[in-house]
Amino acid sequence: MTPRTAGRALRPAGRAAALAVAATAVVFTATELLPGDAGELRTAGRVSAEDVAAERERLGLDRPATVRYLDWLYGLVRGDLGRSLAGGKPVATLFAERLPATAVLVAAALAVTALLTATALTVAYLRGGRGGTAATGLAAVPQPVHAAVLGAVLAGLLGWLPPVSLLPPGGSPLADPRLLVLPALTLALPSAAFATVLLRGALADVLRRPHVADARLRGLPAPLVLHRHVLPFLYAPALQVTALLAGGLVAGTALAETLFGYPGTGQLLVSAVAVRDVPVIQAAALLPAVVLLLGMLLADLAARRTTVPGDPGTSVATEGRTA
Repeated sequence: MTPRTAGRALRPAGRAAALAVAATAVVFTATELLPGDAGELRTAGRVSAEDVAAERERLGLDRPATVRYLDWLYGLVRGDLGRSLAGGKPVATLFAERLPATAVLVAAALAVTALLTATALTVAYLRGGRGGTAATGLAAVPQPVHAAVLGAVLAGLLGWLPPVSLLPPGGSPLADPRLLVLPALTLALPSAAFATVLLRGALADVLRRPHVADARLRGLPAPLVLHRHVLPFLYAPALQVTALLAGGLVAGTALAETLFGYPGTGQLLVSAVAVRDVPVIQAAALLPAVVLLLGMLLADLAARRTTVPGDPGTSVATEGRTA
């Protein structure tokens, strides 16, 4: 690997690291803007102002914000997420208990999103890149509306699914996949619509390329044209959209898990906000940003290695910019 190639490979990593630090600053600032804190909420209305101040001092909330941010950042570098202000348990332990359930939910939602998006784009391809009004409309519908409609129809009217997704103690959602359906669909439907809207434009651009028109004029079958002449130019944007959706799905679990009683990190975030458990809030809020940045980094590196057929030295991303 030449120094120039190594430099190109390191640039995305450096950019991701800088954005990760910026994300920690945004998350910390957002938690600082929450009204009240754990010390005030736990003692307000029952004790004197001096006792409230003593509780805030015990929890370390009386220190300057800059000092607390730097301490938190130093802990993150060492892999220490801190301790919960509500129960005193390590935040890492709380996440270890909840993260597997959320990971399964996000994986299921991402799989459904990929299936729905691929189907929608195939239909758009067969129609010459036209259409897409339905996807645009679905993408604009708020997630709670999707949850309400899905719950009313699939759980209420048809009775096919349980209305809540409560897991038994120590249980896995894979033991009863029905518990995943409602929260996964609630996450997947708007995500698939959003992905379709983003990728439909890239698909339309590819269909206007001369090599695609030439392949069609030569009478090549539509599946062959799609596989050989269209999909290679969609790999890079598809990887980037997938990374974007992964972070969005992790962030969206807070609403879906709360609505359906699914015991994951999203529900943990909501309960932590209620009691201003700052270390838990910060870790839960930072998780989607980390997933997004890691996904974008991997997508960027993969896109640089993805080549267009017939030109092994040119990446899809580069080909798309220079064509």
